[in-house]
Amino acid sequence: MKSAQIPKTDKPRVVIVGGGFGGLQLVKSLSNADCQVVLLDKHNHHTFQPLLYQVATSGLETSSIIYPFRKAFGKQKNFIFRFAEVQKIITETNTLETSVGEISYDYLVIATGATTNYYGMKEIEERSFALKTIEDAIKLRNHVLRNFEEAVLTSNDEQRNSLMDYVIVGGGPTGVEVAGALAELKKHVFPIDYKELNIVEMDIHLVEASPRLLGAMSEESSKKSLEYLQKMGVKVHVGISVKSYDGYTVTLSNGEKLISQTLLWAAGVAGNPVAGLNEQAILPNKRIKTDAFNKVEGYQNIFAIGDIAAVTTEATPKGHPMVAQPAIQQAVNLAKNLKKIFKKDTTLKPFTYKDLGSMATIGRNKAVVELTFVKFQGFFAWVTWLFVHLMALVGFRNRFFVFFSWFSSYFSYDKSNRLIIGDKEQTIHEHQQNNT
Repeated sequence: MKSAQIPKTDKPRVVIVGGGFGGLQLVKSLSNADCQVVLLDKHNHHTFQPLLYQVATSGLETSSIIYPFRKAFGKQKNFIFRFAEVQKIITETNTLETSVGEISYDYLVIATGATTNYYGMKEIEERSFALKTIEDAIKLRNHVLRNFEEAVLTSNDEQRNSLMDYVIVGGGPTGVEVAGALAELKKHVFPIDYKELNIVEMDIHLVEASPRLLGAMSEESSKKSLEYLQKMGVKVHVGISVKSYDGYTVTLSNGEKLISQTLLWAAGVAGNPVAGLNEQAILPNKRIKTDAFNKVEGYQNIFAIGDIAAVTTEATPKGHPMVAQPAIQQAVNLAKNLKKIFKKDTTLKPFTYKDLGSMATIGRNKAVVELTFVKFQGFFAWVTWLFVHLMALVGFRNRFFVFFSWFSSYFSYDKSNRLIIGDKEQTIHEHQQNNT
């Protein structure tokens, strides 16, 4: 039987499940605490999810947005990392069943984030692409490039169009940013790479079920993002949902059918809980219900932070937005409270979210930014978006390489990471078959 080989300690052991924004910040905030900090994750690295779409659309190298946990916290004396997947919480014994054996905890913090929500549509779940992990980004990039390599080989018009057309479902930041990035590839890159093809035939569809894009932002930002996308040639469908997808035909709620072999699903997220908690602690959207101190309902020593946590109070009956800032702020507050708990201090501070604003980029020189005191769009908003995301990356090396990639591509209009890497997703069809 495997053993996690975690050193015994007489200090409180805080086990953190998940190394996203919340988990990473909590480890950092507990660096000077008198406790043992154990981070468990099924990956050995942190992924900067806001830039996944740039990896998927060949704008950045994979290594630019991921950072190893052991490198990030190698000098933190109270830190231990285990490359493990948590299978179940045994709350009666304060232990976790994991892929590397049982691990005990004094305090457990669940920071497992969110997963893609397909709203029960199994057909779409099986045939569409998601964009939540670095593996998703690589898979999508491989698929996009393979599609064009295959399109070169066929003389069947409908088959070729199905390979060159893209349907993105979800008009939030991810959907808007992917649509904008694909539009820039269509304008600046693909006409040079694929001279054999008529790139005008490439259609990019963005489908949003609600009446407008970027629903969490203002009407002004929504209208501006729509204007940007339409000027870039993206076909935007608002107030329309996707009913079905068979891998070739996308059927919309208005009866329209779109032919495409690529459907990117960015239409919603749900919590990603760990098995073992009481049913009353799990909400219908799979988020974990917590109090104002991020304590999971029904437990005294289990907490949840970030996307997985729904901090339900009178002021926030539905919890906080499932974005990075609430996760980071919850981690900072929880660390302060845990330090008090270690000292038997009961004057804990409830979590209060400070909304620092939101932003989305649509492409070169085009972005919308909403801060607490001002809203703006265009070039200055785009520069602000670049700066905020650059500074949020983990590690100087990552910041340097991302900055260099952005600087280079701005002047060259090039996306240099057009690489098909890994095992073939599928064998390219015989072009004789495509010609029939």
